[in-house]
Amino acid sequence: MSTSSQPNCSHIGDFLLSGIPNLEDLNFWMGFLLILMYIIAVMGNSSILYIIKVDKELHEPMYIFLFMLSLIDLLLATTIMPRMLGIFWTDDREITFDNCLTQMFFIHFLSALESGILVAMAVDRYVAICHPLRYSSILTIERICKMSALIVGRGALVMIPIPLIIKRLPEWKGNVLFHSYCLHQEVMNLACGDIMVNVIYGLFVILSVMGVDSIFISLSYLLIIKTVLGLVEEASMKAFSTCAAHICAVLMYYIPLIGLSVVHRFMKNTTPYLHIFFGNVYLLLPPVINPLVYGIKTKQIRIGFKKLYNKILHQVKTSRNI
Repeated sequence: MSTSSQPNCSHIGDFLLSGIPNLEDLNFWMGFLLILMYIIAVMGNSSILYIIKVDKELHEPMYIFLFMLSLIDLLLATTIMPRMLGIFWTDDREITFDNCLTQMFFIHFLSALESGILVAMAVDRYVAICHPLRYSSILTIERICKMSALIVGRGALVMIPIPLIIKRLPEWKGNVLFHSYCLHQEVMNLACGDIMVNVIYGLFVILSVMGVDSIFISLSYLLIIKTVLGLVEEASMKAFSTCAAHICAVLMYYIPLIGLSVVHRFMKNTTPYLHIFFGNVYLLLPPVINPLVYGIKTKQIRIGFKKLYNKILHQVKTSRNI
């Protein structure tokens, strides 16, 4: 490490990730919990991808968006969980500066994609409930492709500058991160240089991506509720029940995100471990919970899970007989 012109500041080549503070003695057992979560996330999301792909009856907008959501959750879990497992089981905490920036980009990029897909799913439910006769003519494959391209393009355009504005920072107060992964909000606070650009851009990202998306989702559900209230009770309950899984996914995504943003900006010094809790819930739970929720709340996916289970069971019995 080279000497810095400022006290306690230096160049760094790597960061040190952390487990969960004050629970280091439980790291080995927490590794089992983490690998269980990862297995559930991989198997659950992979099963949904397979079910939607092979069942042509599910090649509809609602399930196409669910396919995208499951793919994003699978990638997000793979970006974070195996690296965390290395911390818990082998105490491999070191991550190079460039690898940290790469992980940071993919975490924020995939989070932006998930937010965008949740908006697309809200629009899908709005059209299905408020304009059911025009559903197939509004949500055509061409429009779904355009929406998907817009979501991916927006995510890439907004998130690519994040590692770049971190890389420009010359020197650092330290290299120990409180999270088990690299987040822009935390890494920038270790810098000795002026981080005003990072603060402003980070706020811009939250407001322009997650903020705008949450407004569109809220607006969609206000219109859905308005339409549902005009239906008879039985029909209204049936219509709104199709939104249950999506509402759970939205709450699981946005509540920890809002908590993480608030704690990082306003309460970090008074509640030092609360941001770790919100960060872990925000990134680790959706990939695990979403396939379970959709498997329970969505009849077609539930039937697909049963068919897949029976198929695997039949193959196991056949292989044993051979």
